[in-house]
Amino acid sequence: MNVHFIAIGGAAMHNLALALHNKGYLVTGSDDTIFDPSKSRLATKGLLPEAFGWHTDKITTNLDAVVLGMHAKSDNPELLKAQELGLKIYSYPEFLYEQSKHKTRVVIGGSHGKTTITSMILHVMHYHDRDVDYMVGAQLEGFDVMVKLTEYNDFIILEGDEYLSSPIDLRPKFHLYKPNIALLSGIAWDHINVFPTYEKYLEQFAIFVDSIVSGGSINYNEEDPEVKRVVEASVNTIRKIAYNTPEYTVENGETRLETPEGQLPIEVFGKHNLNNLAGAKWICQHMGIDEDDFYEAISTFKGASKRLEKIAESNNSVAFKDFAHSPSKVRATTMAVKEQYENRTLLACLELHTYSSLNAEFLKEYKGALDAADIAVVFYSPHAVEIKKLEAVTKEQIAEAFNRDDLVIYTNPNDFKNFLFSQNFQDKALLLMSSGNYGGLDFEAVKELIS
Repeated sequence: MNVHFIAIGGAAMHNLALALHNKGYLVTGSDDTIFDPSKSRLATKGLLPEAFGWHTDKITTNLDAVVLGMHAKSDNPELLKAQELGLKIYSYPEFLYEQSKHKTRVVIGGSHGKTTITSMILHVMHYHDRDVDYMVGAQLEGFDVMVKLTEYNDFIILEGDEYLSSPIDLRPKFHLYKPNIALLSGIAWDHINVFPTYEKYLEQFAIFVDSIVSGGSINYNEEDPEVKRVVEASVNTIRKIAYNTPEYTVENGETRLETPEGQLPIEVFGKHNLNNLAGAKWICQHMGIDEDDFYEAISTFKGASKRLEKIAESNNSVAFKDFAHSPSKVRATTMAVKEQYENRTLLACLELHTYSSLNAEFLKEYKGALDAADIAVVFYSPHAVEIKKLEAVTKEQIAEAFNRDDLVIYTNPNDFKNFLFSQNFQDKALLLMSSGNYGGLDFEAVKELIS
C-alpha cells in the first residue's frame, strides 16, 4: 500500500508513518518544518522529506491513501491536489480505525489519565509477553514506537483523544474508533478554543459512550460525578462497570497498594494514579490478564514519559517534571507529590502555556489548583499570549484566579530561573508542571541543583 502523509512531522503522525513503514507499506510525506525527535527518527528509516515545504508533485494517482495531519491547513496545496484527483483522504484516527476494524478495539478516554492508563496496560502486556497493537501519546520504556500495527494481533489499544481529527474533519478523534471495550477516566473542561462552553465539551463524551459497539463494555471512574452521570445516562446497549480508587498507604515516601495478597510496593504514587491503576486492572482483565499477574507486572511500572517523571533525587530532596497544565491535572499532581513527601517543603511551579490556560475567562478554573503546595509559583510569557492572539492577562488576574495571596508570579524567564536557582533544596520537593519549557529552562542544570 502506498500512503502519503501531509504534515508527517507531528508526534502522532510520524509514529503512524513509522508503524506503516515497519508493516511494509511504501510511505512518503511532507511538512513545512520538522523538529527532533521526529526528524531523526524519520531520517533513520529513510522517511524524512528531502526538502521541507509542500510539493504537489508528490500527490499522484499512484497513492492508495493520503493521511492528513492537524498541523496542515485546509488550503494546503497537497490537500487541494489530493481532493482534485479524488484520492482517499483520511484523518489520523480514521486511518487507525481502517487499520483496526477487524480487531478488538480498546479505547481509553478522559480529560486526564488516559496516557497513564494506556501506558499501564501496555506495560502489563509487555511484561507478560502479550503482543498487542497500540497507539499511545507518550514514549514508553521498552517500546521503540508509539504506534504499532500488525496483521495478526487480536487487540489494539488506543488512547482516545477528544481533540479534533483534521482540518477538514472537526470531529473529536475518539468519536471515530468505535470501541469494543472502552474506559472513561475523568471529565474536566479543556480545549476551550474548540469547545467554548463546558456543555459542548461534555457532549463529546456522551457521543463517545454512545459510539461503543452494541454488546461492548465501558469501565468508568465512578468517583468523577460527570463521568458517572454521562455513562449512566447512556441508553447504548453496553455493559457499564464502575471502578474507584483502591486502598493504599504512604510511608516514608513509599506507596503501598492493598491487594488480596497483602501490601504491594509500587513505583507510581498519588490518588489519581492509584485510580488510573484500578481502571487499567479492569481493562487488562478484559484482555485475559488475571489479577495476580496484573499486580506482579504493575509493581514494576515507573510511569509514562513526562507524567510525574522523577528527574533528580538526593537523600533529602527530589525533583519531578510533569506535563500537567489543565486545572484538574495540576491539582491532582500537586496533591500527589505533597502526599508522597508530606514532611518536605513542596515548591510547585506551573507554566501557563496552552491556549486554554492563557485565556482570561478560563483562568478561574484554576482556583485552588496549587493549594497543596507550600510555595506556589506561576510563570507565563506575555509573548506567548500575543502569539496565540489572546487578550493580555495580568498578574492581578492570575493571582485572583488561583485565590492564593502568597502566589509568586513571573513573566520573565531569567527572573524565574534566578528565583529557582537561588533556592535551598534541603528537605524540599520540586515540582515543575508545564507542556512548555519555561522560556528555555535548562532541565539538566535543574537536576544538578538537587544532586
